Amino acid sequence: MKRILSTGFCAAMLFALALTAYAQEKSAALTPKDRNGEAWWKKRFDEKVEQMKQGDIDLLLIGDSITHGWDNHEKIRDKFYADRKILNFGFSGDRTEHVLWRLENAPMDAIRPKAVTLMIGTNNIGHGSSQPKDAADGILAIVQKLQTLYPNAKIFVLYVFPRDEKPEGNLRAKVNEINSYLPKLLADLNNVVLADIGYLFLKEDGTLPKSIMPDSLHPNDDGYTIWGDAVEPFLKPLFEK
Repeated sequence: MKRILSTGFCAAMLFALALTAYAQEKSAALTPKDRNGEAWWKKRFDEKVEQMKQGDIDLLLIGDSITHGWDNHEKIRDKFYADRKILNFGFSGDRTEHVLWRLENAPMDAIRPKAVTLMIGTNNIGHGSSQPKDAADGILAIVQKLQTLYPNAKIFVLYVFPRDEKPEGNLRAKVNEINSYLPKLLADLNNVVLADIGYLFLKEDGTLPKSIMPDSLHPNDDGYTIWGDAVEPFLKPLFEK
């Protein structure tokens, strides 16, 4: 009998541990996490903190390497934003959990942007840290945090851009799944606009041309031009007031 009880107890413990591990995996996208162990990341974060402390920001860009990449395409960036006071809060490789940490640990209250653009989530599924639904929940958590920080700002949430050259690609399917959850999750939130511009990067057959995204993930000059042109109708009225 003791042996049976012991075996049953061990099985119960293993099941409990499995449930705990699953819960932890599922909540990764919602659990704020830093990357301070990476020197470049901490340096960029510290630089952005100092920029925030100066205030006078009217457009806040939040995201991962795709947003970070505006800094590497200065000519295109300046074409759209030279006359606006922008802060590029995009960090290469970031996932939703990293954005949540940054929003909690940067002096976000030092700025009062008129508009915020957000595009995050591709690394949650690209790096295998989250399932698409968890990534979408992470996006919602970020938007809710931004609403608390900036109740009067317009928040433009971009559908996660397509990746993989072919429409049947595994990562393309996961990105599409993340995006499928967003309309319901973000429905009826004040000052939130959900914008789908990803289709503008695609050919009619759904392929993602290397002439726009050479690595099937990051836009080049042409890609950033498409992006800038697509969101300008949303942003322009806010800066004409």
